[in-house]
Amino acid sequence: MEFNVGIACLILGMMLSAVPCLSTVYTVGDTAGWALSVDYGTWSSAKTFKVGDSLVFNYPGGHTVDEVSPSDYQSCTVGNSISTDSSGATTIPLKTAGKHYFICSVMGHCSGGMKLVVTVDGGADATTPTSPGTTTSPPTTTSGAAGIPTTTTAAPGIPTATDNTLPRGAVPIPDSAGTLSPLLAMLMGWVVVMVHEMVL
Repeated sequence: MEFNVGIACLILGMMLSAVPCLSTVYTVGDTAGWALSVDYGTWSSAKTFKVGDSLVFNYPGGHTVDEVSPSDYQSCTVGNSISTDSSGATTIPLKTAGKHYFICSVMGHCSGGMKLVVTVDGGADATTPTSPGTTTSPPTTTSGAAGIPTTTTAAPGIPTATDNTLPRGAVPIPDSAGTLSPLLAMLMGWVVVMVHEMVL
């Protein structure tokens, strides 16, 4: 049996590119960015943040991104920041579960609405509780073009894997990026074993 290393590498590369990214990069405010007159409460309430995700703040000069304490967030107090940046493109990795508070420290901007609080779940297996009769789905992150993570959320009324309302015989839509990982890991392991066997 003749073995072609190029084909095996191509197959392995295709399988690796199909492994979903387990973290999501959220652009704060979406296309509006980090600016005055944006409702960040509504923006963040539509998201499920997990440890390992990142927030990207895009903004022009004249703004800052300061991570602050809960009391400084409530009162828009500046000068005691946990971290601060004014580069215009700030990326904040969400490393710990819990609430994280951000403000713009420019005079009047925080009180004008440039403040954001995000609640970070413990990790990829954490779930968001829902009220009875409500169907929600956390964002699913997959690798898009050139390996860039893209985020999608199932539309209301579309059954997901966590719904208890699936009709008999329906195929659920996976609602977690990690759902495929064990299967792909097994496939990759099989390919490695097969390649090893063929080389010997």
